[in-house]
Amino acid sequence: MDTALLFQNNIISTCGVPKIIISDRDPKFTFKFWTNLYEMLGTKLAFSTAYHPQTDGLAEMMSQTIEDILRRFSAYGMEYKDHEGYTHGWVTLLPAVQLAYNTSQHSTTGKTPALVGKGWNPLFPVDHLKKNLLTIHPTAKDFHEM
Repeated sequence: MDTALLFQNNIISTCGVPKIIISDRDPKFTFKFWTNLYEMLGTKLAFSTAYHPQTDGLAEMMSQTIEDILRRFSAYGMEYKDHEGYTHGWVTLLPAVQLAYNTSQHSTTGKTPALVGKGWNPLFPVDHLKKNLLTIHPTAKDFHEM
């Protein structure tokens, strides 16, 4: 049921009900509950070819991009400590990676996913800082130049 809740909170609540979902045959999406839900919502469930991830071309490209961003963010170690001394793993970087991805201009559209999807680009915390007080971390410079 966790997958259904995530689907409701992150997909349906922001984008509405999709017309089609392409799945890689993950049992989470082939379970009887999901099959019934798709029928009730009128969503078509299509499956990619087994053992052929290239079928999901755009999704695979995005996954590769996210993986590359995570590698760059965690290049200086898979864990980091915040200013209060708490240790965090790469999973805690995902919201920052999502923001970075959604505010990066894409070559196919010439626009950011945020601008295409929402009509505006979110501001970063750094947008509110005084420029003369800002010191850029080397990892941030690397990410900006990629």
